[in-house]
Amino acid sequence: MSTTVIETRPGNRNIEGIAWMVVTGLCLAAVTGIVRYLGSNLPVVEAAFIRYFIGVLMMGPVLYRLLNFRPSAKLLGGFVLRGLVHGFAVVFWFYAMARIPMSEVTAIGFTTPIFVTIGAAMFLGEKLKIHRVASVLIGFIGTLIILRPGLQDVSIGQLSQLAAAPLFAISYLIAKQLTKDVSANVIVAMLSVMCTLVLLPGALLDWQTPTINEVFWLAVTAGFATFGHFAVTKALQAAPIAVTQPISFLQLVWATLLGIVLFGEAIDPFVILGGGIIVISATYISHRETRVAKKLITPLVNQTKQ
Repeated sequence: MSTTVIETRPGNRNIEGIAWMVVTGLCLAAVTGIVRYLGSNLPVVEAAFIRYFIGVLMMGPVLYRLLNFRPSAKLLGGFVLRGLVHGFAVVFWFYAMARIPMSEVTAIGFTTPIFVTIGAAMFLGEKLKIHRVASVLIGFIGTLIILRPGLQDVSIGQLSQLAAAPLFAISYLIAKQLTKDVSANVIVAMLSVMCTLVLLPGALLDWQTPTINEVFWLAVTAGFATFGHFAVTKALQAAPIAVTQPISFLQLVWATLLGIVLFGEAIDPFVILGGGIIVISATYISHRETRVAKKLITPLVNQTKQ
């Protein structure tokens, strides 16, 4: 009689992280399209506040189960710090989204993975293997082709998105640390609560009664964004940041297609070229991690005779 024993090792989790990151990109592209549709009718801070307040309501069942949750001082500090950083990042992002094309907002946003990957190496001790570094750099080159710095004027919308990128990177790094102690549901729920509290004062200072249509679309935004945060947290739990972040470059493809199809944004050949480079980068890292994972799933005992 023979028995084959198979062991699944950590490398296989990289594929799970990549899959969750693809879902994240689709959700965030949907959020981008909706915010673009809403435009700048509402004050930026108010729109962001409504989105997160609705997110809190959606996370009601999770928050109810957390009524007896007593986080340590360190955990609570992480939740508060992430809420502050992410809240300001969202305001900058909402402002940029209403003023420059979707593809441009998304392209500038891809400086975030650069900050994240470098930060993970500096502060979290994650290894930067050659193929991962190359993938990130190639994706960044694609982004530079789209932006063409020095060949066009830098607008306040672009500056706003440039300010948001490192803040989002800090938020992701904090989330990565939090995944060691609490579940994805807890992290997402606490982010919704903290961002709502952070944005409330600014929203009240310049409050404008929203229409039913605006509330509806902000609710849809909250749904996609909340699930997107859940997905990215699951990705962070499953795999190192250096593995998951290059996959987020695919979001540029979805955002560009939405801009063309739904909003009639002009087809820019530089966007197509840069997007193609980014797709190649993301495809390469996915293929590479798949091969690594397959090699790590090995039979420990080929034949055990009894």
